[in-house]
Amino acid sequence: MQEFEALEKKLNIKFKNKDLLIQAFVHRSYLNENPDFYLNHNERLEFLGDAVLELVVTEHLYKNYRNPEGELTNWRAALVNAQTLSRIAKELGLEDFLLLSRGETKDTGKARQYILANAFEAFLGSLYLDLGFEECQKFVGEYLIKELPTILKEGLHRDAKSYFQEQSQEKVKITPSYKVLKEWGPDHAKSFVIGVFLDKELVAEGEGSSKQEGEEAAARKALELKGWDD
Repeated sequence: MQEFEALEKKLNIKFKNKDLLIQAFVHRSYLNENPDFYLNHNERLEFLGDAVLELVVTEHLYKNYRNPEGELTNWRAALVNAQTLSRIAKELGLEDFLLLSRGETKDTGKARQYILANAFEAFLGSLYLDLGFEECQKFVGEYLIKELPTILKEGLHRDAKSYFQEQSQEKVKITPSYKVLKEWGPDHAKSFVIGVFLDKELVAEGEGSSKQEGEEAAARKALELKGWDD
């Protein structure tokens, strides 16, 4: 496929097995409309790439920072979350290579963010299988690790949920509670809208691909709305 050669050129990466590269971009929905397509969807590659990404980032943080484990865990979470990965994927132009159904192609909202983040991880899984761990380290180092200074400067690594609880207990003597307001999607691609409450007051809502991610997003929004995010 000529188009994927353009991606290789852009990233300065040459795959030995081109099918591995292409498969990283095959969304499940594409196969629903193209059941005879010769490759499977990218979910197994995403599963592998997720583990590779975590190891690359963890090793980098361990070797380069002497901070305690808890802080490094928060830094890693901020680097590998769906929001960061989807933004980097978009900057790299990965969106142009996604193989999606017609319906998914039209949906450019929150769902696209998760598709892009998953494609980033699937690409990394393909890269690992085709060219090995060192190539993955190089790729993540060049395109993702560089985000860390901004994350630290803007406080994006902070555990918003814990901080909101501290602030709530200190300022209004109430411990926040969280509730699933909405959920949708198949088991492999769930989305949740979580509400954070102070007693019966719905303070904010947050969306995520897991309940934990939704709670964190809700807490971050609540900190902004209450003016407690100094």
